Amino acid sequence: MESARLRQRPYHKAMQPTDKQLRFLRGRAHGLKPVIQIGNQGLNAGVLAETRRALADHELIKLRLPGADRAARDALLAELVSATSSALVTRIGHVAVLFRANPKLTRFPLPDA
Repeated sequence: MESARLRQRPYHKAMQPTDKQLRFLRGRAHGLKPVIQIGNQGLNAGVLAETRRALADHELIKLRLPGADRAARDALLAELVSATSSALVTRIGHVAVLFRANPKLTRFPLPDA
């Protein structure tokens, strides 16, 4: 039951930013502090709900992943991106940046493709 709830996608399908838009978002994310820190428990309903809330409030968020091996971090990140309908802007080591546009409140107007 828990895994079925993690797979729900109540948001619209994520847009995939262009290369120019990704460069813009990486620049904006540089000074951000991680707002989500995923612990050793991994991805659970609480982390997923908090990530969705942070994306709705901020559009662009930085998160810190646990110290697992690279394949485990990539799998966790892919599941999180899919479950939140967001786009992966960048991932360096244990830190990743996610973006999901909020049609009601645009904090980061993207440059044209």
